[in-house]
Amino acid sequence: MSAPGSAPVDFYFEFSSPYGYIASRLVEGVEKRIGRRMTWRPFLLGPVFKLTGSAPLVEIPMKGDYSKRDFARSARMHGVAFTYPEKFPIGTVAAMRAFYWAHDRDPAKARALAKALYSAYFADGKDISAPATVLDVAKSAGLDTDALAKALEDPALKERAKREVDAAIAAGVFGSPFFVVDGEPFWGVDRLPMLEQWIAKGGW
Repeated sequence: MSAPGSAPVDFYFEFSSPYGYIASRLVEGVEKRIGRRMTWRPFLLGPVFKLTGSAPLVEIPMKGDYSKRDFARSARMHGVAFTYPEKFPIGTVAAMRAFYWAHDRDPAKARALAKALYSAYFADGKDISAPATVLDVAKSAGLDTDALAKALEDPALKERAKREVDAAIAAGVFGSPFFVVDGEPFWGVDRLPMLEQWIAKGGW
């Protein structure tokens, strides 16, 4: 087991999260600066919203209009391509299952798939809630789409994905992106600078 100070940082995200998308474009730079790997862990916000009594930001009065402005503004600040999707939010079960299927075979390809899925949705306007779209993106990422197509309906993969959602909830994850560093939680892409300082200073 890795000791604190060297253990991977858990990076939780939802494929329907604009802030998660922006974070996915920043975390590899963070990894280099902190000298620690990020473990990418997609989950589903739907079950979390049921527990917390919350809802997607865009569906909340007043917060919704602000959030749409802030999605685009945050992306521009970080130099990340962003187009507000025609259909938003979406269900991301197929995308999450595809990630974990890929991860169990090749974590590097799973990370590439995650970035490709995010780009397909938030840059290219593709509906990644559709399994067919997920398979198209997976093909572009060099994955065996015939095997993946069968796996998406495999009860074992469904259970694998469910365990990840349950684990995220057990870890106290309630938003995307969400980071856990040696047991210390940080919520939001805007907390990445704080996360870096926390690691550099050993906490405070």
